[in-house]
Amino acid sequence: MRPLLWLVFLGGLCLLSTACNSSAPEPASADFPSAKLRLTIVRTATDLFLQRFNLVLKVQGLNGCSSSTDLFPDTGYAGRRNIYLAGKGQVYVVGQFDARVIDPQDCRAILSEFRHLDRQVVFLGSFDQNTDKRWTYFSAADRPELPFEKR
Repeated sequence: MRPLLWLVFLGGLCLLSTACNSSAPEPASADFPSAKLRLTIVRTATDLFLQRFNLVLKVQGLNGCSSSTDLFPDTGYAGRRNIYLAGKGQVYVVGQFDARVIDPQDCRAILSEFRHLDRQVVFLGSFDQNTDKRWTYFSAADRPELPFEKR
């Protein structure tokens, strides 16, 4: 009977460990040669069991500039960030609740209202979780643009 109890205990531990979020930062990066930028969004779990994450955007330019800024946190499956190339070489990082405009000349990421964003943009890809719930980057060739749900 005792070996069966240990087997049940170990099975329960395995189930629990797969249901838990790791607190280790999960970076996903992508290079955008047309904008001369490298973007990295680092996702860090803030809750052991719920889908809650802090997101930090890191920008690196080919001219040596760099910046880092906190994005609106993922408070439950709202972490996806769509990336767009806009006029004048600007890059938009657009989420469900926030949008950043990146100037490749100085790498600054400025918070912008959605109504001030140019509508004539090219979709480059998305930072999102994959089917295994791992944080990654999907290029436009790998996955089409997904709209954000209206809430």
